[in-house]
Amino acid sequence: MDRTELSTDVDAVFRRRWLILAVMVVCLLVVILDNTILNVALKTIQSDLDASQSAMQWAVDSYAVVFAGLLIVWGVTGDRIGRKRTLVIGMVLFGITSALCSTADSATELIVYRALMGIGAAAVQPQTLSIIQNVFEPDERPKAIGIWAAASGIAIALGPITGGALLEFFWWGSVFLVNVPIVIIGVALIVVLVPESKDPNPGKIEPFGVILSIVALVTLVFGIIEGGNTNDWFQWRSLGAIVLGLTLLTLFIVLERRSAHPTIDVTLFKNRQFSAGTISIALVFFSLMGATFYLAYYLQAIRGYTPLAAGVALIAVAAGVMISASQAAKLSDRFGARYVAGSGLTLFALAMLSYGLVGETTPQWVVEVLMFVLGSGMGLTMTPATNAIMGAVPRDKAGAGSAVNNTVRQVAGALGVAVLGSLLAVAFRADLGAATPNDVASALDQPSQIVSQLPIEVQVTPLVSADASESIGGALEFAGRSAEALTARAALPQADRIPADVMAEQKQNAEETLTTFVAESKAAFVHGMHVSSVAAAGSAFLGAIAAFTLLPGRLRVEDEIEVSV
Repeated sequence: MDRTELSTDVDAVFRRRWLILAVMVVCLLVVILDNTILNVALKTIQSDLDASQSAMQWAVDSYAVVFAGLLIVWGVTGDRIGRKRTLVIGMVLFGITSALCSTADSATELIVYRALMGIGAAAVQPQTLSIIQNVFEPDERPKAIGIWAAASGIAIALGPITGGALLEFFWWGSVFLVNVPIVIIGVALIVVLVPESKDPNPGKIEPFGVILSIVALVTLVFGIIEGGNTNDWFQWRSLGAIVLGLTLLTLFIVLERRSAHPTIDVTLFKNRQFSAGTISIALVFFSLMGATFYLAYYLQAIRGYTPLAAGVALIAVAAGVMISASQAAKLSDRFGARYVAGSGLTLFALAMLSYGLVGETTPQWVVEVLMFVLGSGMGLTMTPATNAIMGAVPRDKAGAGSAVNNTVRQVAGALGVAVLGSLLAVAFRADLGAATPNDVASALDQPSQIVSQLPIEVQVTPLVSADASESIGGALEFAGRSAEALTARAALPQADRIPADVMAEQKQNAEETLTTFVAESKAAFVHGMHVSSVAAAGSAFLGAIAAFTLLPGRLRVEDEIEVSV
């Protein structure tokens, strides 16, 4: 291609750059929305597939583990074989596996298909940001990345709304099947609008480094998730996996520094701009994903919202992200990235700290205002922090830079859910009392000599589980199943021999016991939420300190690339 033809092609790409950005946002949304949509549908899927709670957890986690483990590999692959080509491969794989998930007949099938979805998602997400890096020139790129960052934040809030709406009218498979038409449209638009770009001098592939990065990240994320799921961080499946993952990750970094053809340039972390952006993204996602985890429970278990209503309540977060992220680039130009990102993290931290004052009867408008502030802080942080990361990476290495950005987000988010979730569980158990469910069961199974001779289905004591004293979901499930057992007990033929006044008194006592237990469980959850909110705020404040001290006022942009169409 001669210079004139190249100029014409570049002009054509320039004219449709905002359309290309819109396509990248669609690709990003379909990947992020899927995981948040699924969270709303888990209870329905569990009932329909007759699956265990553990199996449902792995339906979520299999995707997260594979996704995090392959982000770097797919990012580097896009730099080598072409980002457009890799994006199409990822979208097609994501669409096919989404359709397979909707047809799953067992929990095992769903877990396998979800893991395969993670492969496709890992191919898609890094390419969206690296293509934006290559299509937009430095003067417009911060605005474009701001829109990309806003979309990723909005997706987290819109997922529960979409999931709730789908479950309101369709079967659970619709939360997966909805991806298919979006993927078809997305692929068609990619083929027509998106230019191909890749590293003109990719160098050799180092297979050992590629494999080591996958094993290290998969092991690390598995350990983090397992620790959060079991709330036992000292078992070998959690602590052992975390230590092994960190060891392998350290080995990977050492080998990459010495390699003549590294998978990623780990010396980038010596760049203050790159490191500060990475730290800011990590700490905001640590707090955000952990907070999203328990705020969903707060709205549904404590406030009594349906999944759809809880999703609608999160619109305030989306609005805050959309407004602030779209203005963050302008603010960074005027005041400097350091002050915008630092202020955003401070605002985010103050919002998290304020949740330490939210209770069961706090007016909803107060909760919504705090959610808006939370989203605003997030939007102000993500745009300059992402620009800091991508600005430190040359265009020809944009896939690797984007992969690091997304890997940090994924690992930090998993860690946030696990750590803040465990902290909430510990505080919940301490406030409620580990023996409280047993005490409730003992009080309801009186007189014990008689009740113990009745069928096990009408006894409450066998319903006690460890989860009843460790989570609000477990506590409310125990209370509900206890009420069902008591109703079944009252319907037994033997109940006819008990005087009516005695039956009425027993019923009243049982109702009072269960009502008190539910109230105590909700109070314990709110206490745990307060503790977790303080911890999340502390994480965000650390991020603010890092942004104020490490980020430069003006971001430096590395900008050399070869683009083909």
